[in-house]
Amino acid sequence: MVVTGVDATPRLAHDAIQIGLMRGFDLAWQGASVAIPVSAQRVVAYLALRDRPAVRSLVAGTLWLEATEERALGNLRSALWRLRQSGCHVVVNVGDRLSLSGSVTVDVRVLAAQARRIVAGAEILETFDVDRLVVAGELLPDWYEDWVVIDRERVRQLRLHALERACERLAAMGRYGEAIDAGLAAVAEEPLHESAHRALIQAHLAEGNRVEALRQFEAYARAMWNDLHLEPSVEIRALIEETGRGVPRSRVWRGVRAGIVTTLT
Repeated sequence: MVVTGVDATPRLAHDAIQIGLMRGFDLAWQGASVAIPVSAQRVVAYLALRDRPAVRSLVAGTLWLEATEERALGNLRSALWRLRQSGCHVVVNVGDRLSLSGSVTVDVRVLAAQARRIVAGAEILETFDVDRLVVAGELLPDWYEDWVVIDRERVRQLRLHALERACERLAAMGRYGEAIDAGLAAVAEEPLHESAHRALIQAHLAEGNRVEALRQFEAYARAMWNDLHLEPSVEIRALIEETGRGVPRSRVWRGVRAGIVTTLT
């Protein structure tokens, strides 16, 4: 069963709290953005990226690495107090552990769940799932703490694999426009990732657009040679050589080492 064009995401209650971490931090409550201090943002973001309650001392020690334990815990108490002043009950305290309130929805958690379903080959592939992956962007850009950088790369890799898989599956379904959109997003995320280019080239070929497939191959081969002085692999070359059936292979590869790939005509 394939569902397209219908957003099956459950509707949020009026008092639900939404936390956005993709493309930057955002906290929304009752449909409006809520401004909170940077220290409180860091606490909320840290808890949003954890899948279980976190011990207060761990939160404080991670967020205020350079401070003494006493000062770090004091900074945490101050951040939580400032957060409460907003009137938005985001964080709950159970014993010595902190977690997000049950009324909170986090965009990166939703994105990761959708991405995992796609990578696992979920039977249903909704258009809004793919669209959300395509436009997701980067996790907390301009945040450089180690705990953010690690999660950023984890989310980036998951999103990249999901986009590639979506490109392949959508092309197989004959949904070429969506497949190419997903493939282009994967290539934009990692311009030298061969599997992303391969999935996109295959989508173009499945739609019967050999010129677009050749153009994509040229862009990849040129980038590989200019950046790494490497030629594309045998696997991706086979796709393009099949496209140029009857044309000598030397014509496919003329100019690769000079950084200019000749278009087959």
